[in-house]
Amino acid sequence: MKIAVLIKYVPEATATWRFADDRTVDRASVDGRLSELDEYAVEQAVRLAEAGVATEITYLTMGPARAVEAVRKALAMGGDRAVHILDDALHGTDAVGTSLVLAAALRRTDADLIICGMASTDAEMAVVPVMVADRLGLPALVNATAVRVDCDTVTVERDTDDATEEVAAPLPALVTVTDRSGEARYPSFKGIVAAKRKPVTTRSLADLEIAAGQVGAAGAATEVRAVRPRPPREAGTVITDEGDAAVRLADFLAANKLL
Repeated sequence: MKIAVLIKYVPEATATWRFADDRTVDRASVDGRLSELDEYAVEQAVRLAEAGVATEITYLTMGPARAVEAVRKALAMGGDRAVHILDDALHGTDAVGTSLVLAAALRRTDADLIICGMASTDAEMAVVPVMVADRLGLPALVNATAVRVDCDTVTVERDTDDATEEVAAPLPALVTVTDRSGEARYPSFKGIVAAKRKPVTTRSLADLEIAAGQVGAAGAATEVRAVRPRPPREAGTVITDEGDAAVRLADFLAANKLL
């Protein structure tokens, strides 16, 4: 069974984001990493390979040249090869365009199972995986906390507010996993060295037979009209206990309609 894992290179969560004049994130100005939520998808794929269920793992990513850093980390955790979709025309692509590109790349992998993180840690939209599944005509099982494959069926568990569901679908299928699906491993030194020798193929839009006008800002279905910095947090109120702290705290809560 062949597995494809969608991964994304995202800005570090602790980095100060800067925006370009076109209101896109200036990714060149901040350090990046493999999206933490995607690490859980990598982990599930590697576990299936270790169990003898998967025979091949391919990672797919779309992004700038530095996105290869995320690819190498995933390969250090496990897996066989990667595809990096790199094209200047992709700048400004929204979720709709991203799903178009990833679906085109996936059609060229013959994957039986596609695994994704539940969302990327930069935008946290959680829509691209299901858009990809729709474009490929595949069932999508989302927010899985456990994944198993038996013959030609994938079965997942997912938690709701009231219960744990067990849901199954025939392969090929797409699954998204949450951060409760199992702790992602750290790459070993041996894995890091081996990752440098694993093949990473670069694909352009032309390779995927996608016109530049279908992606980027020109082909986007959505538009970012304004970017405003988040206002600084106001300092909190400190109540020093001088014998009346309980009364003052109750008055504060009442004044702020918190009681």
